Amino acid sequence: MAKKQAADAATSPEKPAPAEATAAEGKKAKEPKAKAPREKTTPAAPGAEAPSTAAAPKAPAAGDGAAAAPAAPAAPGEPTKKRGKRPGIAPPRGKKLKNHLKNQRQRLSKEGPAPLKRALGLLKQMKRSKFDETVEVHMSLGVDTTQSDQLVRGTVSLPHGIGKTVRVLVFCQGDNVAKAKGAGADHAGSDDLIKQIQGGWTDFDVALATQDMMGQVSRLGKVLGPRGLMPTPKAGTVVPATGDVAAAVREFKAGKVEYRTDKGGNVHAGVGKLSFEDDQLADNITTFVEQVRSAKPTGVKGNYVKSITVTSTMGPGIPVTIVSVCEEWIKPTGGNPWA
Repeated sequence: MAKKQAADAATSPEKPAPAEATAAEGKKAKEPKAKAPREKTTPAAPGAEAPSTAAAPKAPAAGDGAAAAPAAPAAPGEPTKKRGKRPGIAPPRGKKLKNHLKNQRQRLSKEGPAPLKRALGLLKQMKRSKFDETVEVHMSLGVDTTQSDQLVRGTVSLPHGIGKTVRVLVFCQGDNVAKAKGAGADHAGSDDLIKQIQGGWTDFDVALATQDMMGQVSRLGKVLGPRGLMPTPKAGTVVPATGDVAAAVREFKAGKVEYRTDKGGNVHAGVGKLSFEDDQLADNITTFVEQVRSAKPTGVKGNYVKSITVTSTMGPGIPVTIVSVCEEWIKPTGGNPWA
């Protein structure tokens, strides 16, 4: 028995050794998990290893929350995108501008349709921009745009010009090149100009062409057509074989305006600047209206000229009555001119 007890006593201190070894192995195995979170830089105490290991599985959850935190400001960012600029929608107007436009509408509603010079005076009084605005005339015609014989199109030379420099290009050859440049054309030539335009160059306002050059110029229809620069006989930009190239260049340099009806049966044109005298603007507008009246199609029934409105680049539209120009009485639309 003594031998057995001695043997048991000898073996009893050796039994905890494997338990300590397994505990030490477990601690070593758990230490990499405790080191996984980067937030803890100081080593943990031996007695506190168990709680740290227990909390170790929760560390990735905190890390996930930290990673998702930057996504939170994205939700308030979505409405800001909706408030941004969108094509076709004007930015919101300020309070000062709204009050200014409201006062203009009230004043124009009291004035009603005015004579031409009175309308020009109101237009200059209501100027609010710092640059020299362009004065425009808009005519509503009683034509049916679906009928090809009722389309109104042409050109008119204004007596006082339009107030800006017009860059004229002429497609011509031979002696006409020197004549065109002598009359003030900015560019004149044939093959060299055609190659430049095919490459995308369109640094000009009006394109003229002689009759013998139209066979070559027709190749530029895809480039000049969408920009409204293609020479056409109806617009007066094609010089006939018996025509004078120099005279055509002088007319367009002096302020020859092209007009045509849009889908709504309206005609628009710039007739000068606000810096012009009232008499100069009145002469230009009268000349333009007379030219449009003379181009009345034969198939039009009823009133040919429905209304005439004068406006500027940043100004309101003011309806006018020009009895001295139109033989028939022009009945303005009346009501609110801003509608």
